[in-house]
Amino acid sequence: MKKRIIVITGASRGIGRGIAEELSHLNNVIIVGTSTSNSGCKIINKYLNGNGIGIKLNIANSCEIMKTIELIYKKIGFIDVLINNAGITRDKLLINMKSQDWNEVLNVNLNSIFYISKSVVNNMIKRKKGKIITIGSMIAHVGNRGQTNYSASKLGLVGFHKSLALELAHRGITVNMIAPGFIKTDMTKKISQKKNKRIYFKNTNEKIWYNKRNF
Repeated sequence: MKKRIIVITGASRGIGRGIAEELSHLNNVIIVGTSTSNSGCKIINKYLNGNGIGIKLNIANSCEIMKTIELIYKKIGFIDVLINNAGITRDKLLINMKSQDWNEVLNVNLNSIFYISKSVVNNMIKRKKGKIITIGSMIAHVGNRGQTNYSASKLGLVGFHKSLALELAHRGITVNMIAPGFIKTDMTKKISQKKNKRIYFKNTNEKIWYNKRNF
């Protein structure tokens, strides 16, 4: 197959869907989008319109991750690009946060990236090419009230990707992480309009500060 295979987690909505839809317009790619539900897979199949497929994957389950990636290799043979997009929030002030809230967010947002990246690395090394791209967040760098778990998970990804990039660069594999600011998705639609404005201006000002400091 001359087309590139791109796997995108959390592709039924939000940023993941936006990425998948844009890439599906290219002639040289086939999209494999994941969702945690059958209804999500139907959404993916509908908008991909034959230029890929939606598959069910619970990224909170490490065994399911490895089995699913193994199935993709068995059916297709390779993965050119892995885009780690899926993530969750369980927002609460630390004083009210339960252990379950902490563990669920760290498991999905951080631990799953270890398992899914590990599952694709060996094949990419053998082929001497591949890309791993992960969607992070500006919250990792600036923090946010009620998101100690989310912020910790995203900042943990920064160290993970910096180290993995150094490990794989000489193998012809690139590892990158993107840290978007505030974007309107299903994850953020419940936030009040007043808080939306505060987050927007905070992120914008932080970006300006980073630009002035670093450049």
